[in-house]
Amino acid sequence: MAISSIFLLSLFSLIYVIPIEATHHVYQTLETLSSHHSSKSNHQPYRTAYHFQPLKNWINDPNGPMRYGGFYHLFYQYNPKGAVWGNIVWAHSVSKDLVNWTPLDHAIHPSQPSDIKGCWSGSATILPGGKPAILYTGIDPNNHQVQNIAIPKNMSDPLLREWKKSPKNPLMEPTIANKINSSSFRDPTTSWLGKDGFWRVLIGSKIDTKGMAILYKSKNFVDWVEAKHPLHSAEGTGMWECPDFYPVLDKNLLRTGVDTSRNGDDDVRHVLKVSLDDTKHDHYLIGSYDVVKDVFVPENGFEDNGFVLRYDYGKYYASKTFFDDGKNRRILLGWVNESSSVADDVKKGWSGIHTIPREIWLHESGKQLVQWPVKEIENLRMNPVNWPTKVIKGGERISITGVDSVQADVEISFEISDLGKVESLRKWIDPQLLCSQKGAGVKGGVGPFGLLVFASQGLKEYTAVFFRIFKYQDKNLVLMCSDQSRSSLNKDNDMTSYGTFVDVDPLHEKLSLRTLIDHSVVESFGGEGRACVTARVYPTLAIHDKAMLYAFNNGTSAVKITSLSAWSMKKAKDQLKLTSEY
Repeated sequence: MAISSIFLLSLFSLIYVIPIEATHHVYQTLETLSSHHSSKSNHQPYRTAYHFQPLKNWINDPNGPMRYGGFYHLFYQYNPKGAVWGNIVWAHSVSKDLVNWTPLDHAIHPSQPSDIKGCWSGSATILPGGKPAILYTGIDPNNHQVQNIAIPKNMSDPLLREWKKSPKNPLMEPTIANKINSSSFRDPTTSWLGKDGFWRVLIGSKIDTKGMAILYKSKNFVDWVEAKHPLHSAEGTGMWECPDFYPVLDKNLLRTGVDTSRNGDDDVRHVLKVSLDDTKHDHYLIGSYDVVKDVFVPENGFEDNGFVLRYDYGKYYASKTFFDDGKNRRILLGWVNESSSVADDVKKGWSGIHTIPREIWLHESGKQLVQWPVKEIENLRMNPVNWPTKVIKGGERISITGVDSVQADVEISFEISDLGKVESLRKWIDPQLLCSQKGAGVKGGVGPFGLLVFASQGLKEYTAVFFRIFKYQDKNLVLMCSDQSRSSLNKDNDMTSYGTFVDVDPLHEKLSLRTLIDHSVVESFGGEGRACVTARVYPTLAIHDKAMLYAFNNGTSAVKITSLSAWSMKKAKDQLKLTSEY
């Protein structure tokens, strides 16, 4: 939308005043930047090869992802001093393809009273004229959470290496009048521009146990006023962290994404995602955005039933999307913390990774979102292995050879011809609990069948990703599980099993599974992305070339493998040619 040059001039005169002091280089030379991994990575069996993680130390939330100057920019919560949370700054990496990343200097670090005790999560917004602005939560000297703004120092630098903060910071802060606790007011969203000319942004918060997304409005992106009511709230949900609010196209067969400011059109619905601090899960609601009343109306809300959709039913939190205007798609990024002990994290010198960036769109049914790894990750594939159709009998296990079992991408599809031996559920049960009760080692009727990854000789260790079919009230339910119960002989690890039901008809659809395997992460997509489950595992035996990979069936009914394709995966690395022109 067009905007006057007078407005832009006044906005940038307000913001471009206080420079962020130059930070020390995290990496000493460009030679150090040439690899995604430290020189010790060969001696660290759990360090990932193609998932995003810094060379060392603690990482959590992805912040402010955007595309600018021909680069994808990823900022993230980072502790430069150790492998545990603390001393938080905004670290910064750039990429041409969302896979191979180059680390840069820290973008934002404590330097003003409004953020002197920490620079917490936030989002980037591309203002008219292609100018990026970051809104982020700062911790002030009183440990109050307040909202600040930073803008690039040099708009001609496509790497956006230096940032400046406004002297007007903080722009938003909790007050007695709005009854918001100063420790529950954080994580501004990407802003959107309404047709009335006002920018809008959401801040995560709570009052008592009521979680909410507080709405603020601004004409100039600097002077913000709280709206009379939240965009949405729900009793009993607790603190809403890292809210995200964006439009999706209805009946979208092309997976096309749309800009965050697209609203009020008949072909658009909206998604509100919140990260629930009480449960550490990312839930999302699909509904409509009333642009006149400034309220979000979900089709099924937290208070309607006990089951609200999640992006990922495993270990996954504090996610953030952005609109990739270069390829007209919406990209989802998420943080995956460790399942190992803090002592082990400190010993290995790092903690936390990000999932592979995912395209995200509304399923043609309109009932849920679909996620799939970005196409660019396939450029890391090598040495393909392809199977013809195979029938895998009950109790059978078939080795998948010819691929690197600790660094692989596997796609497998199953076909079920007979549901006569399907197990019955007498009452509804939480799918994660069902996965823990009916793990891969528990023989079933139709299933469990799927993949055994990070499997040791003799199966003393393995992680199982599988399907299992149940009958409930005359409907076939497809359970998808990631079973970590035997993933490691080290009992200090969290080996919780995860799972969900996949909205697939097993009689008329093939059951597809794609699993990305990367040393200590198992990232799985069932039903062509209708269900996602991410797990962290730390085997003691099934490491390096001692790890094995299998297709298996522990049900009594045979199933058909209609296709299997597997690839070893190359390491992600810095492929940018950083020259003086940048």
